[in-house]
Amino acid sequence: MVSPDSHNPELKAPDNGADEPLQGNKLIADYVKRLPHKPGVYRMFDEHGTVLYVGKAKNLKKRVTAYTQYARHPVRLKRMIRATRTMEFVITESETEALLLEASLIKRLKPRYNILLRDDKSFPYILVRKDHPAAQITKHRGARNIKGDYYGPFASAGAVNRTLDTLQRAFLLRNCSDSIYEARTRPCMLHQIKRCSAPCTGEITIPEYGELIKDAEDFLRGKSDKLRSRLTDQMQSASKAQNFEKAAELRDRVRALTYVSGSSNAVNPSTFSDGDVIGIYNAGGQSCIQVFFFRAGQNWGNHSFFPRHGKDETPAEVMDAFIAQFYADKPIPKCIFVSEDVPSKDLIERALSERSGANISVLRPKRGEKKAIIDRAVKNAEEALARKQAETASQARLLKGLQDVFDLKEPPERIEVYDNSHIQGTNAIGAFIVAGPDGFQKRDYRTFNIKDVNTEPGDDYAMMREVFRRRFSRLLKDDSLVWPDLVLIDGGKGQLSVVTDVMREIGALDRTTLVGIAKGPDRNAGRETFYMNCRADFTLPPRTPVLYYLQRLRDEAHRFAIGTHRARRKKQMKSNPLDGIGGIGPGRKRALLAHFGSAKAVKSASIAELAKVEGISETLAETIYGYFHE
Repeated sequence: MVSPDSHNPELKAPDNGADEPLQGNKLIADYVKRLPHKPGVYRMFDEHGTVLYVGKAKNLKKRVTAYTQYARHPVRLKRMIRATRTMEFVITESETEALLLEASLIKRLKPRYNILLRDDKSFPYILVRKDHPAAQITKHRGARNIKGDYYGPFASAGAVNRTLDTLQRAFLLRNCSDSIYEARTRPCMLHQIKRCSAPCTGEITIPEYGELIKDAEDFLRGKSDKLRSRLTDQMQSASKAQNFEKAAELRDRVRALTYVSGSSNAVNPSTFSDGDVIGIYNAGGQSCIQVFFFRAGQNWGNHSFFPRHGKDETPAEVMDAFIAQFYADKPIPKCIFVSEDVPSKDLIERALSERSGANISVLRPKRGEKKAIIDRAVKNAEEALARKQAETASQARLLKGLQDVFDLKEPPERIEVYDNSHIQGTNAIGAFIVAGPDGFQKRDYRTFNIKDVNTEPGDDYAMMREVFRRRFSRLLKDDSLVWPDLVLIDGGKGQLSVVTDVMREIGALDRTTLVGIAKGPDRNAGRETFYMNCRADFTLPPRTPVLYYLQRLRDEAHRFAIGTHRARRKKQMKSNPLDGIGGIGPGRKRALLAHFGSAKAVKSASIAELAKVEGISETLAETIYGYFHE
């Protein structure tokens, strides 16, 4: 039962003492008896504990009761109701809190029956770092935990790079790391080609460089017209004073600013400064959503999304779910312009306003410039969807072919392909790549450093055993991870046997289909042999599309594994033995190498000899000595 004193209680599965557990709409009807008339979030699980659906409700009892009216639902939801084996509920204080929690859970758990935002990449930002006297300007992606000012989001790395190029040409800002900055004794090539003012060597004073940073931030905040006017006045003043070198420098900066403004007037809005424009186009049961990012009166690029949803969902419903999920972990602009009337508009506005701490408006323009930009977004979405459907049609045929070849119940949605890479056992890594209806899913690629000290160098079986135990044990523990429908292993009977034993040991053998792929005689491509449990090994006719596709999958796994292995080996070759010592930064490392001549000589030095180096205390000398002499 729900505790009245608890803010977020969860309702557990009913214990009705029956011999046969309840399932489907009977199970849901049993839950309804104990549900309160309160807002909250509910989750539906299948027999494996995988989340089928996450939903929110203003009134949990009324919302969940709707699922008991089985005949009224479309086929897709009937299938979901039949598969339900248990449910969980979280009571919230308000409907807005329920919306935010629902969006967060959907993004994390990726339930099969929800409208799901796929390809939810983290967008890049421009970061002006403020943790150094001479601020660095750089591209940033990920958690925003570095001290400084962030400008974005930008739709792509290309959009960021173009803006950074403009900023360097106009304001001569540094983009080098702090370690390189500290090590400079003379200006670098960027200073020679007039892309950096070289504060590292004193070519410009720190206060003067600070003024350049201020001008750059004014530009990023949309004050480019005032900035251009001020720079023009300074250029004319310098020219009158016959300081032609300074006038030429200011002229180049004005030209750079004019270029970036004039080159994109057709897409820069004049009726609003900050906002996102979201257009949707639906065809053939699929949708494409196009998002344009406008910040500081400038177009910072656009990006296409292809949310997963049922064919019976309308564009307005897809847009509704998209907005809630898209802004769950991103900065929210003051205005969001959409091409469809959003069903939950008021609720979404309240939830986003609560999350951002400012008033957020979701608007559907009817005329004028905003409507024209919306129409452009919808047109872009239409063209992107047409390209996507053309690509996925052939991919769907290949997946159907895999279903037939490997006797799968359905075409696989997620394929994982595993391979190992090493040289005589050194720098050993395991890796897998992922493919599906949308082609290769490179964001899901993973590598595993082989950690088991008992693994003999070059023992592929032991490496495969470790990789599969780590990978699938984690899948069993974490409901948010997606299980593969098909697992391909680069190897023959031996590798398949090892993997099968691991999967049986951890209780995951029935969760996926395992296939070993062995190259033919003389390792000839096109004569591969396929191994499956409870089935005789077999080959495929040469020059068939499915065989070519399987070769592509295996080759991609091999490329990824060996590429990662080479990068690790290269890094090891370049690493300095002093890098792993605590308290030894770039300055002390330079001092040690200058004093002793090499890292090998540092390793052989005594504590007394180490303590003679400038900046090395006796305590730190003992630390260095102890690092090399355990």
